[in-house]
Amino acid sequence: MSRIVAGAAGGQRIAVPPHGVRPTSDRVREALFSLLEARGVLEDAVVLDLYAGSGALGLEALSRGALTATLVDRDPRVCGVIQTNARTTNLTGALVRRASVPTFLKRATDTVDVVFVDPPYADTEDEVDAVLGLLPPWLSEDALVVLERDSRTRTPAWPEALTPEEPRVYGETTLHLAEARGKAPKA
Repeated sequence: MSRIVAGAAGGQRIAVPPHGVRPTSDRVREALFSLLEARGVLEDAVVLDLYAGSGALGLEALSRGALTATLVDRDPRVCGVIQTNARTTNLTGALVRRASVPTFLKRATDTVDVVFVDPPYADTEDEVDAVLGLLPPWLSEDALVVLERDSRTRTPAWPEALTPEEPRVYGETTLHLAEARGKAPKA
């Protein structure tokens, strides 16, 4: 079990799928969301949570004031757990989409303010870089992208539309953040 750290649903437990999911630890989530709240990027934000797993990141964003969170995962069982977690926490604005992340991103329709990218640690750096390359059409002018990776992996190859920040290391987890450089044209 994991939990929503703070906000409207703070302290509520959420289920974690039994296999193939590595939830972001409460400690890393608290550090990340403290940073996001200090920047003022969560209030009424449109959030995209890729490789959503339990939905902890997207649901935490909703709990802390995001308007909507689209949670994307390819496994139907995982999507069922996310839907259950959204109902259990009584958080409105959660939209669960079952699709592979690259396929989903190729259908850009809306812009988002915050993107969480938390792929399986087994995904190669090239796979992660390819996903990052698909993000620009989705990004609002001041969007923030947060990539969670194993600390032993190399720094991602960010697309030109994103300006990376210094990585933040929490034990075996590294958070890579990048800001949009103005609205990218739709592909």
